Amino acid sequence: MKLPDFLLLSLAAALVIIGTHLTITSGLISSYPVFMFAVALLFWYRYRKNEATIKSGEEKQVPVNKVKSRKSK
Repeated sequence: MKLPDFLLLSLAAALVIIGTHLTITSGLISSYPVFMFAVALLFWYRYRKNEATIKSGEEKQVPVNKVKSRKSK
């Protein structure tokens, strides 16, 4: 994990903790922007992780399971 990815994930976790504290002390309406910013950071982290996987060529291809038909006797 690279440093920017680590910082994004850590900041998102810290914002979830701060948002929880704000919810308890001030209510959900005042903490909503903090939670949305944390979710945005999580999406950005996931996007960066997917882009790094695609660029490195380590993307795993999921095999397709073939369905066998049942023969009636």
